[in-house]
Amino acid sequence: MKSGRHLLTAGVTALAPAIWGSTYLATTEWLPPDRPLLAATVRALPSGLILLAFTRTLPTWIWLWRALVLGTLNIGAFLFLMFVAAYRLPGGVAAMIMSVQPMFVLILAALFLGDRIRFTHVVACVLGAGGVALLVFKGTVALDSVGVAAALGGAACMATGITLTKRWGRPDGVGLLPFTGWQLVAGGLVLLPFTVSIEGLPATITGTNIFGFAYLISLGAVISYAIWFRGIERLPALAVSFLVLGSPIVATLLGYLFLREALSVPQLVGILVIIVAALLAQPQQVKTPEPGPHDPPGSDDPVALEPKPSVDMEGKRS
Repeated sequence: MKSGRHLLTAGVTALAPAIWGSTYLATTEWLPPDRPLLAATVRALPSGLILLAFTRTLPTWIWLWRALVLGTLNIGAFLFLMFVAAYRLPGGVAAMIMSVQPMFVLILAALFLGDRIRFTHVVACVLGAGGVALLVFKGTVALDSVGVAAALGGAACMATGITLTKRWGRPDGVGLLPFTGWQLVAGGLVLLPFTVSIEGLPATITGTNIFGFAYLISLGAVISYAIWFRGIERLPALAVSFLVLGSPIVATLLGYLFLREALSVPQLVGILVIIVAALLAQPQQVKTPEPGPHDPPGSDDPVALEPKPSVDMEGKRS
C-alpha cells in the first residue's frame, strides 16, 4: 500500500514537468518571438505576486534568505541558464547535458540528506541520461563551451534546489501556496534585470500573446510549481529529480502532434528507457517479515519492540 501511495504521488508530481514540457509549444506559438527571458520572467514574477496577494503571507527572519536562495536555484538561475544553453547549443543537446541532474541529486542527497546510494539508483541515472540522448540528440555537433557550462550549471541549480527544498522543508504554519509564491517572486526578481537589459519589452502585444502569458502564469507556474513542491515534500529527492525527465518527453510528443515534427523509433525507445529509469528511482516497498511460530505476538511490529519507559517510585519516567 505504501508503494502504491508513492507511485500515486509520483504520478501527480510528474504533472508539473509535463506542463513545463508544454511551455516550448506555448512559447513558440503564442508568445512574442525571441523573448525567452521575458517568458520566464512573466511566468514567475506575476504568478508569485498573485499568490502572495491571495495568501497574504510573507517570509520572516531566516526564511527571507532561504526563500531567495530556493527561488534563485529552483526558478531564476535555473531558467536563465536553461535559456542560455538553449540559444548556444543546437537541437536538444542542452536537454541531453541537463539530464545529468539526477546524478547530481544522487550525490547531494547522500551528502546532505543521508540518503543511501543504491546500485539501482546508479543504473537509473545512466538509463535516464541514455534515454534523453535517444530522445533529443540529432547527430554529431560542435559544442559551445559557454552553452555546455550553462547547461551543467542549470542542472546543478535544479539539483541543489531540490536537495535544499527537501532539507529545509516549509516553515511551521505556512501553507504550500505562500511557500510557492515566495520562490516565484524571488526567481522573478532575479530574472527581471536580465530581461530588461538583454531583451527589453516587445513593441506590441497581441491577444494571442496575452493568452500565452496567462497560460504560463496559471498552469506554467502557479499550479505546476505548487504540485512540484508538494512532490518534493512527499517523495525522496532522487525520485523527484527523475520526474523532470518527463519534460522533454512531453515537448517531443507535442511537437509531433502539433508542429509535424518527426518521431523516430530511437525516440520511442528513449521515452521507454526514461520511464523505466524513473520507475527504478521510486522508493520500493519493504515487506514486513511474517512472525515465526516462536515469535511473541506483535513481534513484527517495530513499535511493539521498542523498550517501554520505566517508572520510578515517584512516578517519574526514566
